[in-house]
Amino acid sequence: MSNENIKSQTENKNLVIIEESPVARVLFGDVRLSWLWLILRLYAGYEWLAAGLEKIRDPNWVGANAGTSMAGFVNGALAKTTGAHAAVQAWYGWFLQNVVLPNAHIWSYLISFGEFIVGVALILGIFTGIAAFFGGFMNVNYLMAGSVSTNPMLFVLATWLVLAWRTAGWIGFDRWILQALGTPWRPGKIFKEDNKVLGE
Repeated sequence: MSNENIKSQTENKNLVIIEESPVARVLFGDVRLSWLWLILRLYAGYEWLAAGLEKIRDPNWVGANAGTSMAGFVNGALAKTTGAHAAVQAWYGWFLQNVVLPNAHIWSYLISFGEFIVGVALILGIFTGIAAFFGGFMNVNYLMAGSVSTNPMLFVLATWLVLAWRTAGWIGFDRWILQALGTPWRPGKIFKEDNKVLGE
């Protein structure tokens, strides 16, 4: 055994591993509950897909007048930055006014196609955890802009789907994609690990 392998094994003895609770293991890691995640995933995916398609078909979001609706949304949010209990925080208002509003046409395309892509990915179960993360990120931004609507519920679903990323797309393309690509800590069939397991 090489000195490098001995050193790695010695370092691993000092690791503190906190075991996953049985409840979390069943909820987020057991493929027998993938039907539950399928239902939640399809609902969230449909909501994102419908919202994205509605914007893509609207020339005020995507097309000749791109950015018009986005500018209206931002101006509505900026109006909520005043008062004793402002719905929109001052720092986020600054971001909207100085970063988003001057580039409303670009953000309009990003949001429209971002919602569409998140919806398609969730419905098909492709990179479910990543899609849910970006969906949740958009929800947070909408909430910070003072828009409630379905955003709190979709954010909760996105958080759960991120936690269940291993099984949330099991009834979907992730069943094969994750096994083929693997994860950063365990290579899949495509990206095989060159190094041998310690001790071999």
